[in-house]
Amino acid sequence: MTSPAALKPAELTAAIFAGCMIAFLGFGFAATFGVFLGPMSADLGWGRETFSLSVAVQMLTWGFAQPVAGMIADRFGTARVLAVGAVCAGVGFALRGVVTDPTQFVLTGILVGAGTGAASFPIVIGALGKIVSPERRSFIMGLGTAAASLGMFVAAPAATAMIGGIGWQTALLVIGASFVLILPFLVFIARAASPTAGGSSARDFGNALRLAFTDRSYLCLFFGFFVCGFHVAFIQTHLPAYVTDIGLAAWVGGWSLALIGLFNIAGSFFSGWSGQVWSKKWVLSGIYFARAVVITAFILVPVSEASVLVFSALMGLLWLSTVPLTMGLVAQTQGLKFLSTLAGLVFLSHQTGSFIGAWLGGRIYDLNQDYTPMWWAAVALGLFAAVIHLPIREEPGPLALAEGG
Repeated sequence: MTSPAALKPAELTAAIFAGCMIAFLGFGFAATFGVFLGPMSADLGWGRETFSLSVAVQMLTWGFAQPVAGMIADRFGTARVLAVGAVCAGVGFALRGVVTDPTQFVLTGILVGAGTGAASFPIVIGALGKIVSPERRSFIMGLGTAAASLGMFVAAPAATAMIGGIGWQTALLVIGASFVLILPFLVFIARAASPTAGGSSARDFGNALRLAFTDRSYLCLFFGFFVCGFHVAFIQTHLPAYVTDIGLAAWVGGWSLALIGLFNIAGSFFSGWSGQVWSKKWVLSGIYFARAVVITAFILVPVSEASVLVFSALMGLLWLSTVPLTMGLVAQTQGLKFLSTLAGLVFLSHQTGSFIGAWLGGRIYDLNQDYTPMWWAAVALGLFAAVIHLPIREEPGPLALAEGG
């Protein structure tokens, strides 16, 4: 691993900037794909479960790809992983603009999921977390998360405008091509982020996993992040369609996702900063409790343009603010050597929640023409997550102690 002290300030700055740009480019359109649900389902004559299942497959494949990509990044370096992921994600999105068969469309989720799992912001912020000092780690991870959120803010209205201007098929081809823009930034990542577990055997990785999964703190993070995935995938996939169902204009759905991205920039910065000055587990618990409160209020208040936009802004503050704190706690409790691998496994739990949130939302809507059960499930899970983070011990666990020894 390249230590922070071994990097020149200009190299470190360039790597951080490059990482933020990769997060910006790799996350935005992947996170706002829900704006395509309505027009694609209407034009192709699909129920919402078909689109939702493709997104769910994407999320789950992303989750399974994340620890594998993290393991490869730990052993061979981050830049190669990001390059392969960018190409896969770009091809997958382009195919979504071409195929019209429901089964084939669902299967594109595998390619997009594998690509985003290797080229998304969790891999990037893991790399950034390794090249900065411990006292700056939480803030820099928050910076990378904020960059991903900015991508979401830009992508949602851009995708909505493209759908209206050039049609959803061409829009998806443009989105696919946009992933090529990631490749030039990889030069700066390759110079700064060298492997941290080079030469480690499969037995070493297996032992690291065994130690992590016997640590109560890691298990709490693993199961708690499931809830974040459920919330994020359900809302970003179904909120645009939900607002048009109740008679609001399509722009409200697009801007609802954009506002989530915009306000999450502030939320991510605050989260990264707060992790440096306050207890990370208490801040995490507070974020999940606040989500439950905000969703409850949204369900109970009459829905209007104003209520949707206010809900989106508040959820934006809480959206990916869980990420720098969760990843920071993984690094704090498990050490850096296998950070990308272990953070990837935590993200697998997140994406399992995403699979259920995206798919089940479409399934329940097709059965009942109503999303209400999903909203209340999101509230219950938010309260669960608020509680499960409390037993975390914010100190090095067995794996981190073994690495230090």
